[in-house]
Amino acid sequence: MARAASLSLACLATVLAAPATKAETPLSPEAAAAASPSTWSGLRGDLFGARELIEGSEAIRLDAPARATDPAIVPITLTLDPGHDIRKVTLVIDENPAPVAATFDIAENAGVTQLSTRVRVNEYTDIHAVAEAADGTLYVTSQFVKAAGGCAAPAAKDPEVAAREMGQMKLRFFEASADSTEREAQLMIRHPNNSGLQKDQVTLLYIPAHFISELEITRSGEPLFSMTGGISISEDPSFRFTYAGDAADFHARAVDTDGNVFEKSFEPGQS
Repeated sequence: MARAASLSLACLATVLAAPATKAETPLSPEAAAAASPSTWSGLRGDLFGARELIEGSEAIRLDAPARATDPAIVPITLTLDPGHDIRKVTLVIDENPAPVAATFDIAENAGVTQLSTRVRVNEYTDIHAVAEAADGTLYVTSQFVKAAGGCAAPAAKDPEVAAREMGQMKLRFFEASADSTEREAQLMIRHPNNSGLQKDQVTLLYIPAHFISELEITRSGEPLFSMTGGISISEDPSFRFTYAGDAADFHARAVDTDGNVFEKSFEPGQS
Protein backbone atom coordinates (compact mmCIF):
# COMPACT_ATOMS: atom_id res chain seq x y z
CA MET A 1 0.00 0.00 0.00
CA ALA A 2 2.80 2.39 0.99
CA ARG A 3 4.68 1.46 -2.21
CA ALA A 4 1.57 2.22 -4.36
CA ALA A 5 1.14 5.58 -2.65
CA SER A 6 4.80 6.40 -3.28
CA LEU A 7 4.40 5.55 -6.97
CA SER A 8 1.29 7.75 -7.24
CA LEU A 9 3.12 10.67 -5.63
CA ALA A 10 6.07 10.16 -7.97
CA CYS A 11 3.82 10.17 -11.04
CA LEU A 12 2.07 13.32 -9.83
CA ALA A 13 5.43 15.01 -9.29
CA THR A 14 6.51 14.05 -12.81
CA VAL A 15 3.34 15.51 -14.30
CA LEU A 16 3.68 18.74 -12.33
CA ALA A 17 7.32 19.07 -13.28
CA ALA A 18 6.69 18.55 -17.01
CA PRO A 19 6.87 21.77 -19.02
CA ALA A 20 3.53 23.14 -20.15
CA THR A 21 2.75 22.52 -23.80
CA LYS A 22 2.59 25.78 -25.72
CA ALA A 23 -0.57 26.46 -27.70
CA GLU A 24 0.10 26.27 -31.41
CA THR A 25 0.26 29.66 -33.08
CA PRO A 26 -2.38 29.82 -35.84
CA LEU A 27 -0.97 30.18 -39.31
CA SER A 28 -1.36 33.47 -41.12
CA PRO A 29 -3.59 33.35 -44.22
CA GLU A 30 -0.45 33.58 -46.38
CA ALA A 31 1.22 30.69 -44.57
CA ALA A 32 -1.96 28.59 -44.58
CA ALA A 33 -2.31 29.10 -48.34
CA ALA A 34 1.34 28.18 -48.90
CA ALA A 35 0.96 25.03 -46.76
CA SER A 36 -2.22 23.87 -48.48
CA PRO A 37 -1.87 21.47 -51.40
CA SER A 38 -2.48 23.22 -54.72
CA THR A 39 -5.50 22.16 -56.73
CA TRP A 40 -3.91 23.26 -60.00
CA SER A 41 -2.30 19.91 -60.80
CA GLY A 42 -5.70 18.21 -60.70
CA LEU A 43 -7.49 21.03 -62.50
CA ARG A 44 -4.87 21.11 -65.22
CA GLY A 45 -5.44 17.45 -66.02
CA ASP A 46 -9.23 17.74 -65.86
CA LEU A 47 -9.29 20.73 -68.23
CA PHE A 48 -6.44 20.01 -70.63
CA GLY A 49 -5.57 16.36 -70.17
CA ALA A 50 -1.97 15.50 -70.98
CA ARG A 51 -1.49 18.44 -73.38
CA GLU A 52 1.64 20.49 -72.84
CA LEU A 53 1.20 23.95 -71.30
CA ILE A 54 4.04 26.31 -72.18
CA GLU A 55 5.05 28.68 -69.37
CA GLY A 56 7.08 31.88 -69.55
CA SER A 57 5.86 32.89 -73.00
CA GLU A 58 4.82 36.37 -74.08
CA ALA A 59 1.71 34.86 -75.67
CA ILE A 60 -0.43 35.83 -72.66
CA ARG A 61 -0.05 38.07 -69.63
CA LEU A 62 -2.34 38.15 -66.60
CA ASP A 63 -2.57 41.28 -64.44
CA ALA A 64 -4.40 41.26 -61.11
CA PRO A 65 -3.85 42.97 -57.74
CA ALA A 66 -1.57 41.05 -55.38
CA ARG A 67 -4.02 41.94 -52.58
CA ALA A 68 -7.58 42.71 -53.59
CA THR A 69 -9.40 45.69 -52.11
CA ASP A 70 -12.76 43.94 -52.52
CA PRO A 71 -12.80 40.14 -53.03
CA ALA A 72 -16.16 40.36 -54.83
CA ILE A 73 -14.85 42.65 -57.60
CA VAL A 74 -11.24 41.75 -58.33
CA PRO A 75 -10.06 43.35 -61.61
CA ILE A 76 -8.42 41.00 -64.10
CA THR A 77 -6.70 42.00 -67.36
CA LEU A 78 -5.58 39.54 -70.01
CA THR A 79 -3.07 40.77 -72.61
CA LEU A 80 -2.61 38.64 -75.73
CA ASP A 81 0.35 38.82 -78.12
CA PRO A 82 -1.08 39.22 -81.66
CA GLY A 83 1.88 37.31 -83.05
CA HIS A 84 0.64 34.10 -81.41
CA ASP A 85 -2.88 34.24 -82.92
CA ILE A 86 -4.70 33.38 -79.69
CA ARG A 87 -8.21 32.04 -80.25
CA LYS A 88 -9.27 30.89 -76.79
CA VAL A 89 -8.51 31.84 -73.18
CA THR A 90 -9.57 29.84 -70.12
CA LEU A 91 -9.54 31.79 -66.83
CA VAL A 92 -9.18 29.55 -63.77
CA ILE A 93 -9.40 30.71 -60.14
CA ASP A 94 -7.87 27.63 -58.57
CA GLU A 95 -9.42 27.65 -55.09
CA ASN A 96 -12.88 28.95 -55.98
CA PRO A 97 -15.83 26.54 -55.55
CA ALA A 98 -16.25 26.53 -59.35
CA PRO A 99 -12.69 27.18 -60.53
CA VAL A 100 -13.36 27.94 -64.22
CA ALA A 101 -14.44 31.58 -64.11
CA ALA A 102 -14.83 32.03 -67.86
CA THR A 103 -13.78 30.79 -71.25
CA PHE A 104 -13.34 33.35 -74.03
CA ASP A 105 -13.42 32.37 -77.69
CA ILE A 106 -11.84 35.00 -79.95
CA ALA A 107 -12.61 35.32 -83.64
CA GLU A 108 -9.89 35.35 -86.28
CA ASN A 109 -8.52 38.85 -87.02
CA ALA A 110 -10.76 40.35 -84.32
CA GLY A 111 -7.89 42.37 -82.87
CA VAL A 112 -8.76 41.40 -79.31
CA THR A 113 -5.32 41.81 -77.76
CA GLN A 114 -6.56 42.91 -74.34
CA LEU A 115 -9.59 41.82 -72.35
CA SER A 116 -10.53 42.91 -68.83
CA THR A 117 -13.27 41.84 -66.43
CA ARG A 118 -13.97 41.57 -62.69
CA VAL A 119 -14.15 38.34 -60.70
CA ARG A 120 -14.94 36.96 -57.27
CA VAL A 121 -12.10 35.37 -55.30
CA ASN A 122 -13.14 33.09 -52.44
CA GLU A 123 -9.78 32.46 -50.75
CA TYR A 124 -6.07 33.10 -51.23
CA THR A 125 -5.36 31.48 -54.58
CA ASP A 126 -3.41 31.26 -57.78
CA ILE A 127 -5.28 32.50 -60.82
CA HIS A 128 -4.28 30.79 -64.07
CA ALA A 129 -4.94 31.95 -67.61
CA VAL A 130 -4.46 29.41 -70.40
CA ALA A 131 -4.35 30.70 -73.96
CA GLU A 132 -4.86 28.43 -76.96
CA ALA A 133 -3.40 29.50 -80.29
CA ALA A 134 -4.93 28.73 -83.69
CA ASP A 135 -2.47 25.85 -84.11
CA GLY A 136 -3.57 24.29 -80.80
CA THR A 137 -0.52 25.31 -78.75
CA LEU A 138 -1.37 26.07 -75.11
CA TYR A 139 0.33 28.85 -73.14
CA VAL A 140 -0.17 29.39 -69.41
CA THR A 141 0.54 32.16 -66.93
CA SER A 142 -0.55 32.72 -63.33
CA GLN A 143 -0.65 35.18 -60.47
CA PHE A 144 -1.26 34.70 -56.74
CA VAL A 145 -4.04 36.89 -55.34
CA LYS A 146 -4.73 37.54 -51.68
CA ALA A 147 -8.50 37.81 -51.20
CA ALA A 148 -11.18 35.87 -49.35
CA GLY A 149 -14.95 35.63 -49.15
CA GLY A 150 -15.77 37.00 -52.59
CA CYS A 151 -18.15 34.24 -53.67
CA ALA A 152 -20.32 34.60 -50.55
CA ALA A 153 -20.17 38.40 -50.28
CA PRO A 154 -23.65 39.99 -50.16
CA ALA A 155 -24.89 41.67 -53.31
CA ALA A 156 -24.09 45.36 -53.47
CA LYS A 157 -27.44 46.28 -54.98
CA ASP A 158 -30.97 46.06 -53.58
CA PRO A 159 -32.62 42.88 -55.00
CA GLU A 160 -35.67 44.79 -56.26
CA VAL A 161 -33.49 47.30 -58.09
CA ALA A 162 -31.34 44.48 -59.49
CA ALA A 163 -34.42 42.66 -60.79
CA ARG A 164 -35.82 45.82 -62.36
CA GLU A 165 -32.56 46.71 -64.14
CA MET A 166 -31.56 43.17 -65.09
CA GLY A 167 -30.45 42.85 -68.69
CA GLN A 168 -29.79 46.53 -69.33
CA MET A 169 -26.63 47.00 -71.42
CA LYS A 170 -24.28 49.89 -72.09
CA LEU A 171 -21.34 50.04 -74.48
CA ARG A 172 -18.69 52.64 -73.80
CA PHE A 173 -16.17 53.64 -76.48
CA PHE A 174 -12.69 54.97 -75.76
CA GLU A 175 -10.72 57.39 -77.89
CA ALA A 176 -7.88 55.83 -79.87
CA SER A 177 -4.66 57.59 -80.70
CA ALA A 178 -4.32 58.85 -84.26
CA ASP A 179 -1.64 56.31 -85.19
CA SER A 180 -3.33 53.33 -83.51
CA THR A 181 -4.97 50.52 -85.48
CA GLU A 182 -6.69 49.29 -82.33
CA ARG A 183 -9.76 50.69 -80.64
CA GLU A 184 -11.24 49.95 -77.26
CA ALA A 185 -14.73 49.49 -75.86
CA GLN A 186 -16.39 48.32 -72.66
CA LEU A 187 -19.64 46.36 -72.39
CA MET A 188 -21.50 46.63 -69.08
CA ILE A 189 -24.48 44.41 -68.25
CA ARG A 190 -26.86 44.86 -65.34
CA HIS A 191 -27.26 41.44 -63.74
CA PRO A 192 -27.02 40.18 -60.11
CA ASN A 193 -24.83 37.24 -61.18
CA ASN A 194 -25.70 35.42 -57.97
CA SER A 195 -23.13 32.78 -57.10
CA GLY A 196 -25.42 30.43 -55.13
CA LEU A 197 -23.24 30.98 -52.03
CA GLN A 198 -24.75 34.30 -51.00
CA LYS A 199 -27.44 34.60 -48.34
CA ASP A 200 -30.56 36.73 -48.36
CA GLN A 201 -29.88 39.32 -45.67
CA VAL A 202 -33.47 39.09 -44.39
CA THR A 203 -34.32 35.37 -44.55
CA LEU A 204 -30.70 34.15 -44.25
CA LEU A 205 -31.52 31.54 -46.89
CA TYR A 206 -29.14 30.94 -49.76
CA ILE A 207 -29.98 32.81 -52.96
CA PRO A 208 -30.08 30.40 -55.93
CA ALA A 209 -27.27 30.73 -58.46
CA HIS A 210 -28.33 33.00 -61.32
CA PHE A 211 -25.68 34.39 -63.65
CA ILE A 212 -24.77 35.24 -67.22
CA SER A 213 -23.68 31.94 -68.74
CA GLU A 214 -23.24 32.98 -72.38
CA LEU A 215 -22.22 36.19 -74.09
CA GLU A 216 -21.64 36.95 -77.77
CA ILE A 217 -20.37 40.23 -79.23
CA THR A 218 -20.36 40.90 -82.96
CA ARG A 219 -19.01 43.84 -84.94
CA SER A 220 -20.58 44.74 -88.31
CA GLY A 221 -22.28 41.35 -88.22
CA GLU A 222 -19.02 39.42 -87.76
CA PRO A 223 -18.07 37.59 -84.54
CA LEU A 224 -15.67 39.43 -82.24
CA PHE A 225 -15.57 37.21 -79.15
CA SER A 226 -17.85 35.08 -77.02
CA MET A 227 -17.76 34.02 -73.38
CA THR A 228 -18.99 31.05 -71.41
CA GLY A 229 -19.19 32.22 -67.80
CA GLY A 230 -19.56 30.78 -64.31
CA ILE A 231 -20.31 31.96 -60.77
CA SER A 232 -16.97 33.75 -60.39
CA ILE A 233 -17.82 36.66 -62.69
CA SER A 234 -18.79 39.63 -60.51
CA GLU A 235 -22.18 41.27 -60.12
CA ASP A 236 -23.04 43.57 -63.05
CA PRO A 237 -20.53 41.94 -65.44
CA SER A 238 -18.17 44.25 -67.29
CA PHE A 239 -15.92 43.41 -70.23
CA ARG A 240 -13.42 45.91 -71.62
CA PHE A 241 -11.73 44.86 -74.84
CA THR A 242 -9.66 46.04 -77.79
CA TYR A 243 -10.66 45.43 -81.40
CA ALA A 244 -9.22 46.09 -84.84
CA GLY A 245 -10.50 48.61 -87.36
CA ASP A 246 -12.76 51.62 -87.29
CA ALA A 247 -15.79 52.08 -85.09
CA ALA A 248 -18.74 50.05 -86.36
CA ASP A 249 -22.10 48.61 -85.41
CA PHE A 250 -21.91 46.29 -82.41
CA HIS A 251 -24.41 43.74 -81.18
CA ALA A 252 -24.36 42.04 -77.77
CA ARG A 253 -26.38 38.98 -76.85
CA ALA A 254 -26.33 37.49 -73.34
CA VAL A 255 -28.10 34.44 -71.91
CA ASP A 256 -28.40 33.70 -68.20
CA THR A 257 -28.91 30.44 -66.31
CA ASP A 258 -32.66 31.04 -66.08
CA GLY A 259 -32.88 31.13 -69.88
CA ASN A 260 -33.38 34.89 -70.09
CA VAL A 261 -31.99 36.42 -73.29
CA PHE A 262 -30.78 40.03 -73.38
CA GLU A 263 -29.82 41.72 -76.64
CA LYS A 264 -28.88 45.20 -77.76
CA SER A 265 -27.37 46.78 -80.87
CA PHE A 266 -25.09 49.81 -80.73
CA GLU A 267 -24.25 52.20 -83.54
CA PRO A 268 -20.85 53.98 -83.62
CA GLY A 269 -20.64 56.41 -80.73
CA GLN A 270 -23.91 55.18 -79.20
CA SER A 271 -23.86 53.85 -75.66
